[in-house]
Amino acid sequence: MDAKQLGKVAVLMGGRSAEREVSLMSGAGVLAALQSKGVDAHAFDPAERDLGALKREGFARCFIALHGRFGEDGTVQGALELLGIPYTGPGVMASSVAMDKLMTKRIWLAEGLSTPAWRQVHSADETRAAFAALGSPMIVKPVREGSTIGLTKVLTLDECDAAYALASGQDPMVMCEQFIAGDEVTCPVLGTGAEARALPVIRIVAPDGNYDYQHKYFTDDTKYLVPCGLPEGEEAAIQALVLKAFLTLDCRGWARADVMIDGQTRKPYLLEINTSPGMTSHSLVPMSARATGLSYEDLCLSVLASAALDNGAPATV
Repeated sequence: MDAKQLGKVAVLMGGRSAEREVSLMSGAGVLAALQSKGVDAHAFDPAERDLGALKREGFARCFIALHGRFGEDGTVQGALELLGIPYTGPGVMASSVAMDKLMTKRIWLAEGLSTPAWRQVHSADETRAAFAALGSPMIVKPVREGSTIGLTKVLTLDECDAAYALASGQDPMVMCEQFIAGDEVTCPVLGTGAEARALPVIRIVAPDGNYDYQHKYFTDDTKYLVPCGLPEGEEAAIQALVLKAFLTLDCRGWARADVMIDGQTRKPYLLEINTSPGMTSHSLVPMSARATGLSYEDLCLSVLASAALDNGAPATV
């Protein structure tokens, strides 16, 4: 691929979500990688600049390194559709649905894909009722946030009020979810349609099983195992499940799904799918890609080359 043919590229980073700090780190990595490959790439922060400048300044495509709301939820994707500028990752509808954990679960369940039991709650009282129904431990989290922001693992009834307050402070939509005890894994997907493929599964071993925001991005205490070391046949089954989850939501380009494996039954359960995965030094898609021989720089270039619009028109290469 001739990098010059990719045209002038905007790496969208930062933004206005609670994940701004991580997005800036992802964007800086992507920007450096693309520039090292000879791409005419430039940083662009939608929190500081009008998106209309993308058209006025002649950008040919965008690499979306935004995370969370206003970047991963279909809003920026819709704006780029109106501007006619192809972008990386899933389109408007897929991005919007995937950002909404409740809607994602409803679709997966309708398609026969396994996901933990849940309840949507609107108050601390409903959170306590969900605890009685789902049992302990229970996860309480905002419906439309990522990076474990606003998430609490509730062990006792007394913890429900604070957990609801924390989650609702991030998003008025709050959900409670059955906790699946066992192995925590993640699996990226690259490609579109029949060409989409699942990359190697990564097993995540966090201190005391607490894979929180700090352990995700800012410490080296978490272990990431690739090869994942799962029993024979399990990795292939998880890859098949994740690929179906990706295609069911009509995702394209790339994404990464998080899965819990029940420690007793070994049944995998889909938690959520990230349509603009992290690209920091601690991020998992580059780690999985590297296990197949794909470098960080080549991964960024491959994702950028997949930029497209919802009407099917790809970027000019």
